[in-house]
Amino acid sequence: MKQAILVSASAVVITVGLVVGLPGAHSAQSINATKFNIDESHAAIYFRITHLGMSYTYGRFNEVSGSILIGAGATSFDLAAMTASIDTNNGKRDKHLRNADFFNAKQFPSITFKGTGTQSDDDVLHMTGELHLHGITRSVPIHLKKMGEGKDPWGNYRIGYATEFTIKRSDYGMDSMLGTIGDEVDIMVSFEGIRE
Repeated sequence: MKQAILVSASAVVITVGLVVGLPGAHSAQSINATKFNIDESHAAIYFRITHLGMSYTYGRFNEVSGSILIGAGATSFDLAAMTASIDTNNGKRDKHLRNADFFNAKQFPSITFKGTGTQSDDDVLHMTGELHLHGITRSVPIHLKKMGEGKDPWGNYRIGYATEFTIKRSDYGMDSMLGTIGDEVDIMVSFEGIRE
């Protein structure tokens, strides 16, 4: 169950759309914002959940996409992960996680996170938004830490971010096998974006 929960958290097609009001910003400044499209081959959403209180079970979502818009007047982040792409390195478990006991991938094909605000602190973007998972929406804060930026060997300009946060699967109606599988799911996100 716990594994299933992790899967659903990962499957969360995280869609973050943040409009930020920074000091001195005008709506016209958003025109000067820079958009970076997520490089799917260098993006990952991992999760972990406890099993029998003895170990962690890890998983990931293999289908990830999105973009990040960075500017003086507006910052937005859009990340998606498809629940059916959950992968815990065990086919039987993955099939169980996709069914109605956990993620219910047919009814809820993605997980979304829509940001409602952000503040910049050095190289960290602090965002609070609404995480929509398994048909339920709750407010969740995230902190995107910039890992670096610059030109790659192929002439593209890249920027990279990472974040970690924890949710309770029971908050999203995923309460199957509680006790055997933990309630808390740790989620880890890392990505590179390529400037348009």
